[in-house]
Amino acid sequence: MTRTLIVFARAPQLGRVKQRLARGIGPGAALAFYRRTLATVLRRLARDRRWRTLLAVTPDRAAGSARLWPLPLPRAGQGRGDLGARMARSLGRTRGPVCIVGADIPDLDARHVWRAFRALGRSEFVFGPAADGGYWLIGARTRLPYALFAQVRWSTPHALADTLAGLKSRRVAFAEILADVDDEDAYRGRRGG
Repeated sequence: MTRTLIVFARAPQLGRVKQRLARGIGPGAALAFYRRTLATVLRRLARDRRWRTLLAVTPDRAAGSARLWPLPLPRAGQGRGDLGARMARSLGRTRGPVCIVGADIPDLDARHVWRAFRALGRSEFVFGPAADGGYWLIGARTRLPYALFAQVRWSTPHALADTLAGLKSRRVAFAEILADVDDEDAYRGRRGG
């Protein structure tokens, strides 16, 4: 059984990443933070032999540009649509246990991912809740219902609850709560003010 980890990443380009964060700390600082976090997350996760790691990138044309990415990993475009459509598409391309994580979770490491894959041995789905009401990880043992994300209010405190409501009575496990850094308050909180 091959486990697959998909890291969702935006091409690290000025003005195109961490836009809410950039409003508070400036686009250059936001880009530097994103590049540093992306490189750290990939270094921690990509070389683990318990799963294969793929990059799902946006915009799609960035998949062909090796110079943008800190490690030489297989890359595919995320495609069109909102985050739910893009995740459903990426999850649908794989067989067997699969997890998706974001590239902007500074504390994410291999033990978090391994715990999520282990949880899929007992559950159909696993979520890594984020402190802001969203989630930093979604995993599925097999195929994901394509309509799962249809009613999700993305980038709100309701994202996880909305996604869970779409699962109805399926067996779900939860990983630990981690924080992504989407705005100036979260950024300053990580740096100690």
